[in-house]
Parts: sequence; C-alpha cells; structure tokens
Amino acid sequence: MARRIPIFPLSNVVLFPGCLVPLHVFEDRYRQMTAAALEGERTIGMTTVRPDHADDMAGDPPLFDVGCAGVIERHELLPDGRYNLLLRGTKRFRIENEIPLRGERLYRVAEVTDLEEPPGAVERNAALRSGVLQHLRTLAQRGGTLDESAFTRLEQLEDGEFANTISQAVGLSPEEKQGLLEAHDIAQRLDTLEGLLAFHAATPSGAPPATVH
Repeated sequence: MARRIPIFPLSNVVLFPGCLVPLHVFEDRYRQMTAAALEGERTIGMTTVRPDHADDMAGDPPLFDVGCAGVIERHELLPDGRYNLLLRGTKRFRIENEIPLRGERLYRVAEVTDLEEPPGAVERNAALRSGVLQHLRTLAQRGGTLDESAFTRLEQLEDGEFANTISQAVGLSPEEKQGLLEAHDIAQRLDTLEGLLAFHAATPSGAPPATVH
C-alpha cells in the first residue's frame, strides 16, 4: 500500500535500514520539511540524486527510485532556524510518483511503496560474510584504522544488520551504495558488497576504510 512521505534528496548520502546518519538542515525548504516531520510521524524519506544531476541540487533534480525512510531520533533547533538531526533508517521504499507542490509547501513529497528485506539464500551468507570481513580487514589495515573490537561486534550481528551496517559505514561512492540499497534481498546485498570490497582491496589506492562504532 502506498503512503506519502516528505523527500530529502542528497547527492552524497545513502541511508540503510537500521543505520544512523547525522544531518545538518539549512535550506528553507528542508527546515520547513523538518518542522512538519517533527509535528507528525518524524519520518523523512532519504533519496539519492542521480549523479549526472548532482549539480542541480538547487532545483528538483531526478532521483533514484529506491530510497530509505528514516525516523528522527534526536534533533537540535539552532537559533538561526537550522537543524541538526540524527536519523535512523527504518524501511526501504520505491517512489511511485511525486505530489506536485501545493500551497505553501516548499519541499518534495512522494507516494512510496515499502520494500521488504528478505534474507535470500541464507546458506551462502556465512561464506559471503567471511569474504566481506576479509576484504574489510585489508582496507582497514591499509588505512591504519584496524579495530579488532569493531570486527568482533560486526561478527555478532545478524545477516541483515551486518550487511546494512557495513554498507552504511564503508567509504564507497554514492552510486555503489545505491546499488547495495537496491539489492533485492540481504544475500544479494552481501554478494554485491563482497564484490565491491574485493575490487577496492585489489586496487592499490583502494576505497576509504570503514568507520565502525
């Protein structure tokens, strides 16, 4: 069943279910969006702008169809009207259509359909997790950020939380993270993540290491 949520498009942030992201809200339209969300269900739909339109952020650039809803866990209203937010991802969604601007509303609103996160081929997940951790270790050692306690915490997570936490934390491009978000199920996300990390681990420069707390 479709529902309506406010849309917050960014060119460099991809949110995953269960993960936290800090946001600084300064544009008038997104201040208005934040105030409305705080008065209602505290929900914002995070979406990624298509890379060839990243320079059009002042307008209404085209978006990827799949995003992730987030609930405002904490907020700080600054004296000049800006906000600092801490958003926790809840559910992935697919944009069905956008609602035209009406009245005094400045921000985008879309009708979305929630997407489930099935586990997929769980029998493969253990091997994929092992590969993900191996490549993540290589990148962390290269960046000088190896933290064994963080790896211990990751190993204790269930498959979905494991895949989403690393997808959120690792320094991949927004396009790569968008591909992970669009994975049909958790097994596919792990498979894609393992392939991306293997590629970056085999590249001399590699990807920026993950920051896992």
